[in-house]
Amino acid sequence: MDTWWQTETGGIMISPLPYATPLIPGSATKPLPGIDAAILDSEGKTVKPGEEGHLVIRKPWPGMLMGIFQDQAKFKSAYFERFPGYYLSGDGARMDKDGYFWLTGRLDDVINVSGHRFSAAEMESAFMTHKSVAEAVVVGMPHELKGEAIYAFLRLGADEKPTEVLRNDLRKWLRKEIGPIATPEHIQFCEGLPKTRSGKVMRRILRKIVSGDISDLGDVTSLADPTVITPLVEECKRITGMTFKPGGE
Repeated sequence: MDTWWQTETGGIMISPLPYATPLIPGSATKPLPGIDAAILDSEGKTVKPGEEGHLVIRKPWPGMLMGIFQDQAKFKSAYFERFPGYYLSGDGARMDKDGYFWLTGRLDDVINVSGHRFSAAEMESAFMTHKSVAEAVVVGMPHELKGEAIYAFLRLGADEKPTEVLRNDLRKWLRKEIGPIATPEHIQFCEGLPKTRSGKVMRRILRKIVSGDISDLGDVTSLADPTVITPLVEECKRITGMTFKPGGE
């Protein structure tokens, strides 16, 4: 079961209502009563069923944010400027023929590999179509020649074993689904990811890890399980051979 909301929305916006809405695994189903959600393409037009686009809200709702502290200009530009009259969430989504919403991830998570821009959400979706993968998070890793390289954190299904054969198979899988230039630099198998208590992956922590610097991870008090960080760091060191900056032990 999936739900969609943001800190800025002040509460859940799209969610199944078990007493009224048939559940479909992986779908947030439909907006809650009073929430007018839509999906727009880059030109601001409503997309067709099955097409991915920008998730927006068309009308005000009771819990919506009213501003950003000491920065109303950013408030307007970040949420209301690109599509005037709409709240821009920054998340990608698609809607099926029955009006069910499927969230695909952040649209501003872009990885630039040798001048080629890739959506992290697109690569994560591609990994998720592999039968062995239960969860995927892709981030950009600093690279001396490419600018950025693709680094994937994958949690496998309960009956799957993390082997080099599987790692190579997953590399080939992403090449087939996205293209040769999208070959991951590293694939790291993990048992857990840094998530908030609401289930949101804290990508900034993963970006810090793959950059080789965990000296300042920022506020981690909202993590549901802070103990997942150490094994992620140790495995990253092992497969990359990186020397972490002082203070990152």
